[in-house]
Amino acid sequence: MSTDTGVSLPSYEEDQGSKLIRKAKEAPFVPVGIAGFAAIVAYGLYKLKSRGNTKMSLHLIHMRVAAQGFVVGAMTVGMGYSMYREFWAKPKP
Repeated sequence: MSTDTGVSLPSYEEDQGSKLIRKAKEAPFVPVGIAGFAAIVAYGLYKLKSRGNTKMSLHLIHMRVAAQGFVVGAMTVGMGYSMYREFWAKPKP
């Protein structure tokens, strides 16, 4: 008794690279948010040496707020883009 119906699921057959590319095309602002977060963290670590007389905790709080703000902004823009694509750019039947 075989349960194979001849239907193949593409999510099991694709490798990690093609899955990442497909997901990035579906939600293009997720990679933008991740890249912006990484860039702000890298900038914060770079500026850590030359922060002057600012306390370390204050510097880290500022960098955390900037990184979170960028990610929330990217999510907001992504949701707006998704809503536009779903409701306004969709052709009327």
